[in-house]
Amino acid sequence: GLVIDGRTLEHVLHDSLQSIFLELTEKCRAVVCCRATPLQKSVLVRLVRSKLKAMTLAVGDGANDVSMIQVADAGVGILGQEGMQAVMASDFAISQFRHLRKLLLVHGHWCYTRLTNMVLYYFYKNVAYVNLLFWYQFFCGFSGTSMTDYWILILFNLLFTSVPPIIYGVLDKDVSAEILMQLPQLYML
Repeated sequence: GLVIDGRTLEHVLHDSLQSIFLELTEKCRAVVCCRATPLQKSVLVRLVRSKLKAMTLAVGDGANDVSMIQVADAGVGILGQEGMQAVMASDFAISQFRHLRKLLLVHGHWCYTRLTNMVLYYFYKNVAYVNLLFWYQFFCGFSGTSMTDYWILILFNLLFTSVPPIIYGVLDKDVSAEILMQLPQLYML
């Protein structure tokens, strides 16, 4: 890992040293910046996002972390003694830093699998409906007549676009939380 303080970070963020710093950070598993100003934090996250094309996660617990949380792809606010500013600006809120592991490894995995399966589901639903309309046009001689009443179309979309995602979102857990916590390698998949 790499630990860098605010004064050194100020020099690194200038254009002449950015490429060297980014090469070094690519080789590290973790980079910790301490005693950095809010502006330095947001510039660093923006630099990593734009130059390395990496997905960024910012974790903060106070008002000085708000700009960094807003610049990152995903922001996590920790409810702490420094107030609610970081929590209000973040995408996710946790009560203690120790919950970050479960948020990433368990809930992140479940959210990812649910989203990917729901995208596939919506493609399937729309292909099935458009395919039905396509073949109906051959049957009716391309006259443009409506295959169904308007209320049936609304009911179809209501049933197939709201009920399955709710059921799937509540019930689907492909791997248990215990296994995901014991095997962090599953997060890489």
